[in-house]
Amino acid sequence: MMPPEPVAEGRCTAAALRVTMVAMDWKALQNGSDIRGVALAPAGGADADVNLTPAVARRIGSAFARWLGQTLEREPRALTIAVGRDSRISGPALAAALSEGIAAQGARVLDFGLASTPAMFMSTVTPGYRCDGAVMLTASHLPAHRNGCKFFTALGGLNREDITTLLELAGSGDREPSGTAGSVEEIDFMSVYTSQLVERIRQGAADPAHPNQPLRGLQIVVDAGNGAGGFFADRVLEPLGADTTGSRFLEPDGHFPNHVPNPEHPDAMAALREAVLGHGADFGIAFDPDVDRAAAMDGSGREINRNRLVALAAAVVLREHPGTTIVTDSVTSEGLTEFIEDGLGGVHHRFRRGYRNVINEAVRLNAAGQPCWLAIETSGHAALKENHFLDDGAYLVAMLLIELARARREGRDLGDLIAELREPAESREYRIGLPAQDFAARGGRILDLLRERVAAEPGWEVVPETHEGVRVTCRGEGERGWFLLRLSLHDPVLPLNVESEVVGGVDRIGGRLARLLSAQGIPMDLSMLGAQTRTDAT
Repeated sequence: MMPPEPVAEGRCTAAALRVTMVAMDWKALQNGSDIRGVALAPAGGADADVNLTPAVARRIGSAFARWLGQTLEREPRALTIAVGRDSRISGPALAAALSEGIAAQGARVLDFGLASTPAMFMSTVTPGYRCDGAVMLTASHLPAHRNGCKFFTALGGLNREDITTLLELAGSGDREPSGTAGSVEEIDFMSVYTSQLVERIRQGAADPAHPNQPLRGLQIVVDAGNGAGGFFADRVLEPLGADTTGSRFLEPDGHFPNHVPNPEHPDAMAALREAVLGHGADFGIAFDPDVDRAAAMDGSGREINRNRLVALAAAVVLREHPGTTIVTDSVTSEGLTEFIEDGLGGVHHRFRRGYRNVINEAVRLNAAGQPCWLAIETSGHAALKENHFLDDGAYLVAMLLIELARARREGRDLGDLIAELREPAESREYRIGLPAQDFAARGGRILDLLRERVAAEPGWEVVPETHEGVRVTCRGEGERGWFLLRLSLHDPVLPLNVESEVVGGVDRIGGRLARLLSAQGIPMDLSMLGAQTRTDAT
């Protein structure tokens, strides 16, 4: 049974609902290939900060129905569109308004209620449903007052240019047709989606002794972070025979009261480790609020995320598809490249950050004749060719559970697959602020200058064809690492990732970079910047 849904408290205030559509900055809602905005006044904020109200959501729903009709060359009243949401407290009101806007165009709406992002896509390709389009209301791991939309057709998620067009349509007005509005029907599609996952694991794990329960004898804890992923414990793991004792934060709560619902965040990993070790579990799973990202943990409390997660997924995929290309984001380690190429015989193709960028590159490579079966980011986004290149955290976990069950029966450990992965001693990320005005041009000039100056630095070498920013291999004394300085697509910052194979190496590399740029009139004191440190070897 699904846990109870939260009361839709904290709905937008009357002032927030009166957003003037004429003055609305629709472009501000675009976040790459998604829509994201402020749905509730943040703590200490004002109603004026709210730009994703029910009134705005209604316009977006109307625009999506019109855009989809134009794209498919069909009248909107001939379309069926699914709507779902994560656990955010603004979700029920926004979903109702979005559905109203879609139905106003005459389209049929299937209201899935609390759902996951991957399930929304699957509704477009599942026999018996095959929705023409789907919308998921979520802002991923962002704070509780934020919300947004992800859109799908049977071809996958919308791209950046599609979102631009959709928002232009929303800004142009509702343009409601005359005639009867479409229906809005409540549908339990999550039962269909979870049954697909259960069957995938049953077939993949293939236990002759327990054909219906291949996870029998395994204790697996789930930390859903109070998002939409609580279903995985009782609808997927338990029917497969797993003991889910120790699972936590399965109840949907849009305040996210227990920890940041982000599988990358140290607090999320600390909570999962406490559950795994405290209950003597064999495996732990953490999801983000809309379940398109995941991380895992073995029974010793060792994290399986970032480079380890990429390596494990690559090992499984390359066993089934020898020589295939693995597309990753730009901040993966040198040790991972060696592991994929020298250890597994695959091809490692780094590309720009952003899950849609990585997926699109994998699709492009396949179309060009270069086999690619996995697109994965260190953030936990992963998409497999066998699964429509769908960004699905639950499917990734299903793949790991199949391998876990096989390993247990064969007397192996899941970690044996990545035993040869060479990992950094230190990993750190900084976010270097830029003036908001004209930040892209200023950031571009800094990157151009860095490319020029690195050539004169002993032991430093620019890595060619990184597709994003400037990546430099650092072989100076006490460094043994690399850094990547890139420009954020959306924010006025230069993210800087630094890794080293020796303790203290990150400080040496970062300090040297700061001195280099400061000498060129670009002050950068890394000691004054907040940074997230990861020591992947622990």
